Amino acid sequence: QVQLVESGGGLVQAGGSLRLSCAASGRTVSRYAMGWFRQAPGKERGFVAAISRSGGSTSYADSVKGRFTISRDNAKNTVDLQLDSLKPEDTAIYYCAASTYSISTEVSLYVHWGQGTQVTVSS
Repeated sequence: QVQLVESGGGLVQAGGSLRLSCAASGRTVSRYAMGWFRQAPGKERGFVAAISRSGGSTSYADSVKGRFTISRDNAKNTVDLQLDSLKPEDTAIYYCAASTYSISTEVSLYVHWGQGTQVTVSS
C-alpha cells in the first residue's frame, strides 16, 4: 500500500507555470510506474503524463506535450509535474496515481490515487 499526497496547485494566469508534486509514503514509489491525471468539471478523468519505475521512459497526452514535464526522484519518494505555458483549458483537479503495471495511459491500471490538487488557469 502506498499513500499519495499532491501539492502545488493554485491559480495562475494563462501562459504561466506551476509545479505539482506528489509525495508518497508507505511502500517506496520505485515499485510503481507513476502517472498524473486530471478531471475538469463535468468531464471524465483523463491521462496527462506517466513515467516508468526508473524514470527512463515517459508518456504525455497530446494536449500537454511540449508544455508539461513529468519527473521522479525515487530517493525522495516524489513525482513532480512541471506545467508551463498554461492555458485555461488546463483548469482541472490534478491527481497523482501509482500503477503496478508498466507505464500506462489507462485510468483502470492505476491502483493508488491521491486526493488531487486544483489547478485554475485564468484567461
